Amino acid sequence: MRDALARMRVMRTVERPPQLFVRGQGSWLWDAEGDAYLDFNQGGAVNSLGHSPSVLVSALRRQVENLINLGAGYYNLGMLKLATRLCHATDSDQAYFLSSGAEANEVAIRLARKWGQLHRGGAGRIVTAFNGSPGKASARPGSEAGAVGFTSVPFNDLGALAAALDEQTVAVMLEPLLGEAGAIPATLEYLQGVARLCRERGLLLILDELKTGIGRCGALLAEELYGVRADVVTLGKGLGGGVPLAALLARGNACCFEPGDLIGSCHSNSLATGAGLAVLDAVLEPGFLEHVRAVGEHLSEGLAQLARRHGHGPLRGHGLLLGLPLVGLSAPAVVEAALKERLLIDAPQAHCLGFSPALTVSHGNIDEMLKRLTRALGRISGRN
Repeated sequence: MRDALARMRVMRTVERPPQLFVRGQGSWLWDAEGDAYLDFNQGGAVNSLGHSPSVLVSALRRQVENLINLGAGYYNLGMLKLATRLCHATDSDQAYFLSSGAEANEVAIRLARKWGQLHRGGAGRIVTAFNGSPGKASARPGSEAGAVGFTSVPFNDLGALAAALDEQTVAVMLEPLLGEAGAIPATLEYLQGVARLCRERGLLLILDELKTGIGRCGALLAEELYGVRADVVTLGKGLGGGVPLAALLARGNACCFEPGDLIGSCHSNSLATGAGLAVLDAVLEPGFLEHVRAVGEHLSEGLAQLARRHGHGPLRGHGLLLGLPLVGLSAPAVVEAALKERLLIDAPQAHCLGFSPALTVSHGNIDEMLKRLTRALGRISGRN
């Protein structure tokens, strides 16, 4: 009765299953009844090191005892250390820390338009790309059709993007992989072509790496997989390992913010930047990204075999951010069936499953997930 009343007090902005989760460790979650669930969603790729990793717990405990939030108007040690480490690791010049990926993308747009005032005669239009199918809205401002100051063209269509560029354009803003569309990756030819067009036309290239950054695709940034270098990069989700933290990275003369351009009550706070430093240090440990690539390959092979066996696919994505298109099945129905097998996965699209396990996931976790997913698909097939 108490839980039912409590649920009534929570605004119903999303459909939630009835389970009440109370504890997590690595790739596992436990509900209030003591049942264990295998988590291959991890908050939508937020928990990069899994649930309650010891390095993050220790870092947060130390930070809480010293300083939580000094205010954005002062330097703190976490801000300085994380900015230095992150810029060095990504070959960036400046960093700014925020509380969410949506904020980071909004600020990237503000930065681009300020740059346009300084270097491109006041140009301020941003060209973005869409996947051409309905689904969840992107967190990036301007991704919706008809947004003022934006032009949106089909993803992976270099000709359409080139045709949209004009004297009023200041930047191209893309995701290397469309996570909410079901892990659709940019082709090598496309992303390298976009980078070339930006150089030739004197435009900024902004890469939204909220979901693909911090090791998720097997490299620190997904841009490394394509051999491109953006002028501005946004990071979020996995950067804080579950703690709300995002970052804006700028390179070269894209570093044009000045005092008074940007401030926020919780920006660059000690607690969040301390968490980010712990996560980044872990991801940059020798062998960590090699592990991500190895388990990513194991997961891809297992899902591809399962998909062929059940008539689905083809699998798409990079590293540990994968999408499995379904043929003749509802993805939300499969997610519901998987929950009955005590497995957490996502349905980014109506007919596509999403997988974003912890970067620390083991081969054994993957094998167990494949067994549970096979049983979940069997549940659905039995209804049809």
